[in-house]
Amino acid sequence: MVIMPRENTIYDEEQVPTFDLPDPLVAEDGQPVTDAGAWTQKRRPEILQLFKTHVFGEMPALLPDTSFVTTEEGHALGGRVRRRQINAQFAPDGPSMEILLYLPADSGGPVPIFLGLNFFGNHTVMLDPEIHLNTGWMRAEQKNGIVDHRATIDSRGCLSSRWCIDEIVARGYGVATVYSGDLDPDYDDGYQNGIHPLFFRQGQNRPAPNEWGTIGAWAWGLSRAMDYLQTDADVDPDRIAAFGLSRLGKTSLWAGACDERFALVISNESGCGGAALSRRRFGETVKDINETFPHWFCDIFRRYNDAEDTLPVDQHMLLALCAPRPLYVASAVDDHWSDPRGEFLAALAADPVYRLLGTSGLPVEQMPAVDQPVMGRIGYHIRSGYHDINAYDWAQYLDFADLHWGDR
Repeated sequence: MVIMPRENTIYDEEQVPTFDLPDPLVAEDGQPVTDAGAWTQKRRPEILQLFKTHVFGEMPALLPDTSFVTTEEGHALGGRVRRRQINAQFAPDGPSMEILLYLPADSGGPVPIFLGLNFFGNHTVMLDPEIHLNTGWMRAEQKNGIVDHRATIDSRGCLSSRWCIDEIVARGYGVATVYSGDLDPDYDDGYQNGIHPLFFRQGQNRPAPNEWGTIGAWAWGLSRAMDYLQTDADVDPDRIAAFGLSRLGKTSLWAGACDERFALVISNESGCGGAALSRRRFGETVKDINETFPHWFCDIFRRYNDAEDTLPVDQHMLLALCAPRPLYVASAVDDHWSDPRGEFLAALAADPVYRLLGTSGLPVEQMPAVDQPVMGRIGYHIRSGYHDINAYDWAQYLDFADLHWGDR
């Protein structure tokens, strides 16, 4: 989807307003947070609740009747990859999602997994004719084989360049993915065609102002995929990474914040509402995102349209909720709408929390040069090119995972 910037969109650093960031290491009662116990027991729960109340909305627990059924198993890439397709049924005759899992055929034991949602169906991530063709609603995009809001056979493998499955599996990792639209279609449908109605109380027909929007539903789905992966004997349950691009990068950050089972979190050009600082108002703003995508966040978030300085949080605090787990933030130099500098500055402002918890944090204080990644407990790069996820990004994510999971 192409978003047209406003006439007064800020793309010049000299136009960025002066702002003060909330301190993640000062509690709501004004007391400084000086040790890991105070962070874990007091400040982290405060920040998480602030994001639930003001940004993403309250997210419900799992549905107790959820079932997981393997519907297909086979091989791909000339036998180098094992494929598994699993249906997660949330309620009888209700919504379901399908998990696609790729594993190295010669792993010899449980493997770490990169888990992320996709934009147009599992069948788009690799040209594999055995992947089930998703029949649900999708944003119309003819170049990717989506016609009249439905996938065609021409959409098979159309986004394989974003997944690099051959390279990932060759490095000893697995990949799991779910179509985001299985959980909630990406348009403002009044929350009627996804999983939200499963949780409506009697007489309720849409989430309350402080309850989850579509990004919350997507993050909920990542946790349900995690529920399955924790039971699969071929998966290392302690080494599962959440990743995503753009709106799905916002989702991976929120899932990582809410579900600490994710051992590593990756944000690829997630921008406003993701890794970029809202108070900078650079590129996409809170008002832009709420007016263009009114279904993504909770209704309360709209109070901060043109009022970012009144937000009790900013996105560095979302990144800090991942601490002390490894966190990677990636930008692209020509992706001005996502505010690359704002993404770096958020990672830098999350660093004190990582340091408090005894990790290396972000190893630099200045934004690195293009195509020069830096990796501590927080990793960051800004690469050449535009808004996308590509082989260069994946090379860094794999190196980052090796850095922190190399003893496997």
